[in-house]
Amino acid sequence: MVVTSGCQSHGHHQKFIALLILCFLDCGQGDGKEKREISSPKSKSGQPGGSGNSEWQQLWYSSVDEFQKLTEPLLDNTTETNLTVPLGSTAYLHCRVRNLGERTISWVRRRDWHILTSGMFTYTNDERFTVLHAEGSDDWTLKIKYVQKRDNGTYECQISTGTGIMSSFINVHIVVPEVHIDGPSELHVDMGSIINLLCIIEKSPQPPQYVFWYHNEKMINYDNIRGGIVVNTENGGRSTSRLTIHDVIDTDSGNYTCETANAEQAYVYVFVSEGDTMAAISRRKSTASGIEVMLWFVALPLMVISIR
Repeated sequence: MVVTSGCQSHGHHQKFIALLILCFLDCGQGDGKEKREISSPKSKSGQPGGSGNSEWQQLWYSSVDEFQKLTEPLLDNTTETNLTVPLGSTAYLHCRVRNLGERTISWVRRRDWHILTSGMFTYTNDERFTVLHAEGSDDWTLKIKYVQKRDNGTYECQISTGTGIMSSFINVHIVVPEVHIDGPSELHVDMGSIINLLCIIEKSPQPPQYVFWYHNEKMINYDNIRGGIVVNTENGGRSTSRLTIHDVIDTDSGNYTCETANAEQAYVYVFVSEGDTMAAISRRKSTASGIEVMLWFVALPLMVISIR
């Protein structure tokens, strides 16, 4: 086939037609990976025609470059992204790719190089992992339900191309809220007085969905039988829940637990005693302290004498 210099004036349309012809010729010559040389009529000197051959090569390489640019997949984000997720909640890892074509998106857990999903298929026995993708959409989202501490780490959205691998990385940080009850782990109160407990929830990215108080194993937030129980919860960067029990009786003794979503429990033990008993305990503590002071004053001179 002879191509004259006038072919260049027809623009991109003719380039595309020529590309199709070259692809057809290339398919009939064996392995497509080998570099091809397009034959052209020989010049009068017996060598391949100079101008026609160079024009074909120029047309071939420029068309390939343009074709690759048009069909190369594009990741919206090729840098690392940090994602903070509360323990027990659902994590959504987003990967947006344009011009995907017939290529496949894979999600890889970098901790153990486990391929979690490829396309719409899941390759793990852990049913918490699924991939979300709507037909015609550019979004391929890895969904992790009920995240656990072991889900911490880096996840890779990966695409294989003719020139290598394109990747986007997401660092997942699982946050565990800290819960504690203000004050000592044991509390002594008098009968007829008030139990006042404050539960503090910290390091939670989101306000807790609930805060439950338990007396021994019974939830008492909505206890209408006992009466005199009030629970006030305030959400914020540092959420609190205050339990108040009026007119304490002896059966109010026991373990009190503060429980919130996706966190360890906090507890305190309450002892209810009669007023005289509490006073006696207080007097015993005061007496013991006084004896310790007296012994110190006696021992100190003896120590000085022994040193001399």
